[in-house]
Formats: sequence, C-alpha cells, structure tokens
Amino acid sequence: MIKLRVSTRQLYAFLGYCLLLVYLLWPGRFASKYEYIEGEDIYDALVRKTTKNMSLQRNGIRCDYSDVLEENLYLYRLPFTEEIINNNVRLGGEWYPEDCLPSFSTAIIIPYRQRERQLNQFLMYMHNYLRRQRIHYRIFVIEQYDPKPFNRAKLFNIGALIAMKLDYPCLVLHDVDLMPQNLGHLYACSQQPRHMCSSLDEFRYNLPYKGLFGGVVAIQSHQFMKVNGMSNMFNGWGGEDDDFYARLENKQIQICRFAPEYSRYTMLKHRKEKPNKDRVAFLRNGHLRYHTDGLNSLVYKEVGLKLHNLFTHVLVET
Repeated sequence: MIKLRVSTRQLYAFLGYCLLLVYLLWPGRFASKYEYIEGEDIYDALVRKTTKNMSLQRNGIRCDYSDVLEENLYLYRLPFTEEIINNNVRLGGEWYPEDCLPSFSTAIIIPYRQRERQLNQFLMYMHNYLRRQRIHYRIFVIEQYDPKPFNRAKLFNIGALIAMKLDYPCLVLHDVDLMPQNLGHLYACSQQPRHMCSSLDEFRYNLPYKGLFGGVVAIQSHQFMKVNGMSNMFNGWGGEDDDFYARLENKQIQICRFAPEYSRYTMLKHRKEKPNKDRVAFLRNGHLRYHTDGLNSLVYKEVGLKLHNLFTHVLVET
C-alpha cells in the first residue's frame, strides 16, 4: 500500500483552490442587490380594493390572508401542476371565495400566440394556486391572430383596457411561461408597481440588474393609465420592459419587490423569440413618445371574444 504524505502547506493550498472554485461558481456572485418588502410587511403594502360589483353584491366577513402569508407554502408540485383540483372556476376564468369577502380583485393578462402546451400548464396550475389565495381574479388570454412579429406590449395594452372596462383595479401582466412557486406572493397590487418574479430559476434565483421589470408585473390600473401603458412599437422580442420601466421613472413612480423567498418563479422551457432589431433605437428615443405611443394610440381589430371555462379569450389582429 502506498501512503501519500500531504504537507500542511499543500492542504491549505488545496482548500484555497476549493474556496476559489466555490466563489467562481456561486450563483449570486454577479447578482444585483436590491431592497425588498419583508414577509411581515407584505399585507400592509397591498392595496385593498375590489371591483364595484364584488363590493356591492357580496356580504360577510373579510377573508383572512395571514396563514397564506405566514406559511408561504411551496405549491409548485404534484398534484397541483397536473390537474385542476375541485374545479369550480366560473365561465371566463373568474373566481372568488364563497365563504368570505375578498380584499383584492385582480385581472391577470396573458399575451399569447402558439404556445398551447404552456397555456394548458399555466391554467391548470394557476387556478389551483390562485384559489388558495382567496382573492377575486380573472384570467384574460390576449391572442395575436395575425402573422406579424409578436407584439407582447401591445397585447398587454389591449388586455389592460378590457380589464379596466370591467372595473379591475389591479393588473398583473404575466408571461405564460412563468410559474410562481410559493403561495405567499399574493396576486394583488401593492402601493408601488411590483416586479413579482425577482427570484427566477432561469437566473439562478438572482436579479440580473435592478432595472429589470418584466416577466410578471403587478400595477394598479390608474398607474398604468398614468404612464400611458406600454409602447406599441416593440415588434419581436426585447426592449418593451425596459421602456416600461423608463416610463415609470419619467413619472417619478418607484417600483418595489417582495422578499426573495416570496418571489421564486420557475420558467417553462420554450423556444426563444426572434429579437427586435430596432429595440435599442426605440429605447434610446422612447422618451420622445411617452405621451403619444401607448394606450392613447392603440389600434387593433378584435376578431373574437369568447368566455372559456378557464379563461377569457380575446383574439386580435395588431
């Protein structure tokens, strides 16, 4: 048997190399540090407001959200991801609790085209997730029907106008491929617009840069109106979220985030969209169009509107 002799110096050198390797591979090494609202302060940061129909027609005690926030249950697991449990969702993808009066009404707006598998996964899981939060919500799927490059921001604008006509005070602008993992992240609006998916597995649960404001965003309807919505110029992938963030900054509206343990999301696998070759130029001169490019310049054709069992489907040509 051969015995290896290792000196103390060699041992320390080996440990040093190991520490260096851990540092180089550490997920948070280049992550941006950011301020966030702690779990115990989340409820006080939320805006308790519902649609008029909900507040006028409903009687009873207020729903309690303390257990949802305190437990912050990890829900992204079987059976919640495979089937809708005890399906009692109303036509159009609307739900509210029967045994208590919800404090929040939220319109969840999904821009969509040719991602049927992801949409099915999203609807199954999100209805299981949202009903356990005891909020009033409705899911709107805004589908681009024409062959033009996908215009995500324009679809958000269309969905926002439809939801606001139905008196929803809170909008959640939501990509179809993102799933919340912890139940404590209430789908309700905070006083400040909120970047909801700041702890995303695609980025190793770190925030790449502080100005990131996309994926899943919660914003009060009146704030969305104040910044004239999102730009209609961004055809193809990229740029529209940064432009939206700049619009908020232009109106001195600061954003917020919840603590990382409440903000964990997973991204479903999908094919990358074709980048918008003009996105950098549009971002550079976007400030010149904040008042003329957005909700007040929105032009589209509504091809159809149908209330499905799990969502309100709006088919549009842009």
